[in-house]
Amino acid sequence: MQEPTTFNMVSRLKLISNSVIESTLTYKELVPAIEKCLANFSAGKVVQPLRSVVPVEPHNGLLFSMCAHDTSEDVLALKNVALYPDNHKQGLSSHLTQVLYFQPSTGALLAVMDGESITAMRTAAASVVATKYLAKEDSKVLSILGAGVQAYSHAKALTSSFKFDKIFIWNRTQSTGEKFCEEIKHLAKVVKFCPSTKEAVCDADVIVTATFSSTPILHGQDLKESVHINSVGACTPHLRELDDRCMELCAVIADSRVSALAESGDIISAKKEVLCEVGNIINGEVEVNRTRRTLFKSLGIAVEDVTAANLVWEKVGKQQPVGF
Repeated sequence: MQEPTTFNMVSRLKLISNSVIESTLTYKELVPAIEKCLANFSAGKVVQPLRSVVPVEPHNGLLFSMCAHDTSEDVLALKNVALYPDNHKQGLSSHLTQVLYFQPSTGALLAVMDGESITAMRTAAASVVATKYLAKEDSKVLSILGAGVQAYSHAKALTSSFKFDKIFIWNRTQSTGEKFCEEIKHLAKVVKFCPSTKEAVCDADVIVTATFSSTPILHGQDLKESVHINSVGACTPHLRELDDRCMELCAVIADSRVSALAESGDIISAKKEVLCEVGNIINGEVEVNRTRRTLFKSLGIAVEDVTAANLVWEKVGKQQPVGF
């Protein structure tokens, strides 16, 4: 990490907007960086407590706080996430986030970054890493359940790393799903909206679930014998995207075992064992049969935000302060 010289910390504090991050951060550099940080995490080189959660019940909201120090790379950051599923009614994102990027040697705050693109891109990048190690190599059909920010980032990230001939989309609101299909039609030869999850996933080699569902939308009876699932939507104990049969059939790999057992509604409700962390596979400690059903349960861990924020800082840190 680049250490700034002595200066007045307040006058040099950078405010880095979402538009700057979108023009700065690429999956080409982010994916290998996320792969490395996941390996570091599972190797015990990251200090990261469980995220704290404050329910804001009158407004159907949750406020998360996530921090981590990657000791191997010596990078430090904290992210706040306001998760409000009803925000679309006011024209706002369901995830309102900010990343605070610190100088590890002093604890001085160097930058406040808009966290929307960082969150979307680092989550999708982690799914790319999991897909690299868990999906069969000749995967041609991608299914995405959901049509929000994470669905879009996953479509972009996965097709930038793998070649899919077909992409099937399902969403509860058909008009939103069809609009999403139109937006990503250039990413594959066939991009099709499906009226049921069964139709969307029955031929899929790779599945992404990215919803706010509190009841299962993906059912084990609809899965092929060989399929990889990236489950990114159900990130609290009361949410579920996958039914018990789906959980039973799949070997479950997490970004963080501790986080998955404490926070994943799918794992908690199904009382499912977590085989390992994806970092264990990257580090060569565990082998998984990628011709069988595999599930990457992504809670989104703080070190991923730290890694993405560091890439942004390295590119814009020497520039003049950038405002929102």
